[in-house]
Amino acid sequence: MWQPSERYPDPAVRALDESFTQYRLPLASVERLYTGCRWSEGPVYFGDGRYLLWSDIPNDRILKWEEETGVVSVFRKTSYNANGNTRDRQGRLVTCEHRGRRVCRTEYDGTLTTLIDSYRGKRLNSPNDVVVKSDGSVWFTDPTFGILGYYEGEKDAPQLQPAVYRVDGQTGETSIVTDEVEGPNGLAFSPDESKLYVVASRAQPNRRIMLYDVVGDAKLANGRVFIDAGPGGSPDGFRVDIHGNLWCGWGTGSDELDGVRIFNPSGQPIGHISLPERCANVCFGGRWRNRLFMAASHSLYALYVNTQGAAGG
Repeated sequence: MWQPSERYPDPAVRALDESFTQYRLPLASVERLYTGCRWSEGPVYFGDGRYLLWSDIPNDRILKWEEETGVVSVFRKTSYNANGNTRDRQGRLVTCEHRGRRVCRTEYDGTLTTLIDSYRGKRLNSPNDVVVKSDGSVWFTDPTFGILGYYEGEKDAPQLQPAVYRVDGQTGETSIVTDEVEGPNGLAFSPDESKLYVVASRAQPNRRIMLYDVVGDAKLANGRVFIDAGPGGSPDGFRVDIHGNLWCGWGTGSDELDGVRIFNPSGQPIGHISLPERCANVCFGGRWRNRLFMAASHSLYALYVNTQGAAGG
């Protein structure tokens, strides 16, 4: 049962390495903003409207939390079992849909534009998470999780191998940047966009976060294991701050691991934010991009931190 801490500093925010203390605010604590979801995912913050959207995948809806009032309402239903969300560099919502089997963009007037739903004549599997690079290109993962049953999508046989895709922001041309990630899941660029991190959620024996060099703005090279999550470790979605640290949704249902685990640019774990639920994904928001929003199982949490999210995340 959720109980907010009445003490400062919040014991739920733990340093695993002394270097984490610079990112921890001693007078900030974890807050639960909402509960009542079946599986929370894909948070994205809209500073121009002072609200946050996130997906409740099995309930087939995108929810909206208003920063000024704390009111939560339904932003979209049906969401076609939407999962990951982000904004493009024009501020428009970009969404991965499991059941829609596409990546779509919400235009300023509310209409939906399909960015991609197939590749070389074959349907996508179930787009999972998405980021937009500064050149306008859309990068997303396409595992099979949303077509394995009827809880988070609609059961079907895959037509394509799971892969990471890039959609050119000018021409719409689509390419596979890698199909070597086992169960591609969350992804994010380093602050200078020279590297791309991708979660391999079906890697054996442990989940991993892979690291790639971005070559010529459009290709990946030199893939290697950046983080081995170890037994019980479960990275999902994540975002990167301006210092290059990874803030990763984490956990498998144990008190010790559930929450957000923070890694420095060398891959060393430096901090952990304990939550009473497994965390699936995060984003930075607020006026200064210094508030970490955490979509965790049934709930939405937030914590002010002493850093800022990298642009585009």
